[in-house]
Amino acid sequence: MEHPLVVGVDGSNASLDAVDWAADAAARYGIPLRMVYASRWERYEGQLPDWSTERSSERVMEETIVGVAAERASRRVPALDITTFLAPDAPVEALLAEGLRAKAVVVGNRGRGRLTSLLLGSVGLGVAARAHCPVIVVRGRTGNIRGGGCKVVLGVGERAVGTAAVTFALEEAALRGCAVEAVHAWRCAGTEVPEQCGAHGEYHAEHERRAQELLDETLNKPVAAYPQVAVERRAVEGAPGTVLVAASHAADLVVVGAHRRRGHIGLQLGLVSHTVLHHAQCPVAVVPES
Repeated sequence: MEHPLVVGVDGSNASLDAVDWAADAAARYGIPLRMVYASRWERYEGQLPDWSTERSSERVMEETIVGVAAERASRRVPALDITTFLAPDAPVEALLAEGLRAKAVVVGNRGRGRLTSLLLGSVGLGVAARAHCPVIVVRGRTGNIRGGGCKVVLGVGERAVGTAAVTFALEEAALRGCAVEAVHAWRCAGTEVPEQCGAHGEYHAEHERRAQELLDETLNKPVAAYPQVAVERRAVEGAPGTVLVAASHAADLVVVGAHRRRGHIGLQLGLVSHTVLHHAQCPVAVVPES
């Protein structure tokens, strides 16, 4: 059975942005779109008697939210196969469960809670940290969300292991007909002589050489399977999170990998992933690596 693209909805403007992004993505992938609204309200406020035919106000609200979202996606992509699901669970747990049978999970930057800011909400962060499939957080400027930059940025970390994030970025670029900018950021260690870390210093040259080797080691094999995608390899001096946020200003999507911690449940979302998820100017995909 074909895995759908799952999108979390809650009626907020951010979730409607996620619906638009997910509808376009499902059309590119050629797969169904599944909309999920999750709430535990019945556990705390009680359920109607089994013999009652009256729908509660909460259930009416839930059905209205998913109905509006489904209609919006259908208008955007008329031929799209759309299903909806009202999950009797907390949003993070519901979306994690859906992610076990999904190509990816899409969430908005923030929900309908009282606190509003540019930072990522708890649902998006919780799903991105623990999902078994890629998670796309739809955030950033309107032009970037709509895909005006024609570029996918791939963050390449220190460990050249796992190709899931690379493959995800290449597939996205191929479907969009755009290029991939693979970025690895490095910094001189505090113990190194400052004079040798300048643009023409010995340590600078060595770090740059190692960065290019890491990029080649990470990219060469998966890139060969996507000859139609142009790939720029860029080694940059600076803090990785800051470098990727800067690159996001001209991107349609930033892709980062997340590695599992030994002996722990969930993914290791380090400082770089947190920085990008909270501050990128375009949607961010967090891809689990084995």
